[in-house]
Amino acid sequence: MKRLFILAIASFFSSYAFCQAKINIEDVSKHVGDSITVCTKVFGTKFFDKSQMTMLNLGAAYPNSPLTVVIFGKDLANFKVAPEKMYADKEICVTGVIKEFKGKNEIIVSNPTSIVLNY
Repeated sequence: MKRLFILAIASFFSSYAFCQAKINIEDVSKHVGDSITVCTKVFGTKFFDKSQMTMLNLGAAYPNSPLTVVIFGKDLANFKVAPEKMYADKEICVTGVIKEFKGKNEIIVSNPTSIVLNY
C-alpha cells in the first residue's frame, strides 16, 4: 500500500512538471506569475564577482532582453560548468515562474534541470 501511495505521488509530480505552458519570448510579459517554458537564444551572459550571481539575457541583448535568467551564487554549485560559459550564445529552453523585478521579467533558476540546451 505504501509503494502504491509513493508511486501515485511520484506520478502526480512528474505529470505536473510537464504541464508547463510553452510560450514565445515575445509573450513573456503577459505571463508574470505563471510557470512557463520558453525556448530562445541567449544573447548575453554576465557573472557578478561580488554577489556571485549569474544572469543570462534571453531574446535580445541587455538592456533590451525580454527575459533574464537569474542564478544566485548559492546555487552555482549545482552546475558542473559555469552557466555564463555553458549557455553563452546557445539556444535554450528554460522552465520556471516569471517574476518582475525593477520592471524587468526574470526566472530564478536554482538547478540546471530547469535549463535545457535546444539543439
